[in-house]
Amino acid sequence: MTIAYSLTPELCKELKKPLGLLVRGSFDETASRLRDILEKEKPPFIISVGDTVSRNLERNRIFPRISIIDNIVMRRSAQPFPHTAEKTIYAKNPQATITDEAIGAIQGSLKVSKRTRIVVDGEEDLLTLIAVAFAPENTLVVYGQPHEGIVVVKATETKKAEIARILETMGKARKAK
Repeated sequence: MTIAYSLTPELCKELKKPLGLLVRGSFDETASRLRDILEKEKPPFIISVGDTVSRNLERNRIFPRISIIDNIVMRRSAQPFPHTAEKTIYAKNPQATITDEAIGAIQGSLKVSKRTRIVVDGEEDLLTLIAVAFAPENTLVVYGQPHEGIVVVKATETKKAEIARILETMGKARKAK
């Protein structure tokens, strides 16, 4: 397992802010708003990052093409939930890092047309960055914002450039260690 990127304390603070549109509300409210966004945007597909958001999307009959989970919610073990994925991939990704293995899992999932669940041994939060960076243009990446709602990130050229800057900073931090 090779670590490609490491989180810096400065970026940790920056990444606490939503990377996209914060949709506030309960699970049902955010799912309803997301349906409206999907109808308007018509993305090529959706990627969900996080156990709670992935579970709630499926419960509300919104099926991400890729769901990235770690079976942990708010730093506590969570029961795996029934899912509709056609394929499951496992990847190691320690806290505050992004590994080549996790990057490969996301890239591989983007190449197949099957709904895929990526189960991370470690932490999945930072994989939002990789999902946005490699997703086809206009894909929506959805993740949870604890105690607030969900964040919807549209993979545009501008957003990909912003993510590339963050990843470059993280890559330099890893090399400096």
